Amino acid sequence: MAAYFSLILVLITLTTGIIWLIDASMFAPKRREKLALVQAGNAQLSDEDIDKIIREPALVETAHSVFPVIAFVLILRSFIYEPFQIPSGSMMPTLLVGDFILVEKFSYGLRDPVWRSKLVETGEPERGDVFVFKYPQEPKVDYIKRVIGLPGDKIIYKNKGLIIEPACNGQLACPEPMIIDMLEVNRGQFNQAGVALTRLTEQLDGVEHDVLINPSKPDYSAHFYPQPGLNRGEFLVPDGMYFAMGDNRDNSTDSRFWGFVPEENLVGKAVAIWISFEFDRSPSSWLPTWVPTGVRFDRVGGIQ
Repeated sequence: MAAYFSLILVLITLTTGIIWLIDASMFAPKRREKLALVQAGNAQLSDEDIDKIIREPALVETAHSVFPVIAFVLILRSFIYEPFQIPSGSMMPTLLVGDFILVEKFSYGLRDPVWRSKLVETGEPERGDVFVFKYPQEPKVDYIKRVIGLPGDKIIYKNKGLIIEPACNGQLACPEPMIIDMLEVNRGQFNQAGVALTRLTEQLDGVEHDVLINPSKPDYSAHFYPQPGLNRGEFLVPDGMYFAMGDNRDNSTDSRFWGFVPEENLVGKAVAIWISFEFDRSPSSWLPTWVPTGVRFDRVGGIQ
């Protein structure tokens, strides 16, 4: 839907801009010439008569009014910030269903809004970023996960723990493998199918955030994305790609199962929650399920 909306914005901007430009360069001068000729004949023109002569046609007037607004929205949404809604719980507890977030579009390069070709280099994802990207198996769908592995990294996910062997990147001595520390915060704050989830704080290369683990679920390693020469649960991130995981580790379909995120699929970095709605409505309620039941003001702010 986001891709179609971008295309619609571009088409409306181009159409209204072309209409306005054609009128300004061809027809508006003719209307001014006509007014000058009429006034040269010493005609006593009222303001209403002058307005009739130089007034823009309805189509042009509409384009004149719409173009600046649509152009501003297009520039804002394509190159600066774009709003997204969190539709699932794969990033709990960092992001909840009903959170509305802002994604910084210029964090990973400026791209054209239709073909998504990179126009300007502005930066690259860092380990620990929460980022939005086009799902590699269905690019029309936007996914949001956390950056776990950078190009060249080796990721080992075993017994629901993470080990990261950072890429050497030409260094004589490669960095030491990182065993990602996890400290339990609580158990039972979040539940899944009646099972109390364990909430832990994870230290990911200096980025501290919380994750959820379901102790009743296996890691489903038999379904992990396979790479030749590596054991199941081991992933070597190719050049130009990233390894992504959800913070709700046992309720997230991510790079463990479908592979890596290509650089060209990047949309931007999630930087803030601007509003958050609750949808805690009983099935017997007469109101539609999409109507919010409350606002979580305490969730408004930056994303870690």
